[in-house]
Amino acid sequence: MEIEKDGIDDVLHVLYEALRDKGQFNKGSRGGTRELLGVSLRLRSPRARISRSEDRGKPFSAIGELLWYLSGSDRLEFIQPYIDRYKDDAEDDGRLHGAYGPRLLNMRGEIHQLENIITLLTAKPGSKRAVVQLFDAADLEGDFKEIPCTTTAQFLVRDGRLHLSVTMRSNDAYFGLPHDVFCFTMLQEMVARRLNYEIGEYYHYVGSMHVYEDYLPQLDIYLAEGWHRTEPMPEMSVGNPFELIRTILEAESAIRSGATFRAEDVISDPYWSDILRLVQVFWASGIDARLDELKDQFNGALYKTHLETRRHLRRRIEIKAIGENA
Repeated sequence: MEIEKDGIDDVLHVLYEALRDKGQFNKGSRGGTRELLGVSLRLRSPRARISRSEDRGKPFSAIGELLWYLSGSDRLEFIQPYIDRYKDDAEDDGRLHGAYGPRLLNMRGEIHQLENIITLLTAKPGSKRAVVQLFDAADLEGDFKEIPCTTTAQFLVRDGRLHLSVTMRSNDAYFGLPHDVFCFTMLQEMVARRLNYEIGEYYHYVGSMHVYEDYLPQLDIYLAEGWHRTEPMPEMSVGNPFELIRTILEAESAIRSGATFRAEDVISDPYWSDILRLVQVFWASGIDARLDELKDQFNGALYKTHLETRRHLRRRIEIKAIGENA
């Protein structure tokens, strides 16, 4: 199956209909799924990486996952507040064997794969060798709770644009796919900026695209929302974004410890100060006065919309909890 659309919502709409109506039952290691084999997705506008849906729009947790990758960490305590489901994948020592960060930045304890592909494409822009390997043959040697779903990511420079082609052995269309598209297209744009190219198209190939049967009703809820207007994130600022990562990670650590500050006081660039504000919104959830303050500070209108969506969802959860405890 091939799906070519501008942004993530158009892709999800077609894909969810196909999984619901044509997916074949398969008993996986974590339960029954509806599955499609050999799915190919193509996003013409990778910046349209955030779903406009109330349910699937996940910029706050997705930013947390991206920062987890860029930190090089495989520790559960970093990612669990953003995505609690990762606790099911952690080994007894609190590490996640399949974590992408160490593999991207320190593969086998010595290989910085992102730097290698940047060096290669700087010297040879037309190269077909700029491949990042995430799945390792050794992953099948042990009994791990989880191994990487992503096998490779290939960066290709063509006609002044940087394209990214990601191949996955397995992809959970409901939980995993929106985060995967967000994180990989952000990395794509970061590498494009580092190399001084425009962002190209994003290709996503999956051996087993599936949804767990327990979540088929959620697919129906999403589809009932109808088609969403495509709205891309702002263009990433010109320059080398990797120079800002240490500062952002230090700020994230301070935020989760309770620190409050204006994002502009840490990073003056409007694009990246908004990214840092997404982290602040995540950790400030439930504090209406703080959320109002952060909303007023955002440069991008798209983020303000998602802040309100997050606020409304949280209120519904709180009201439901009150009703259940009454």
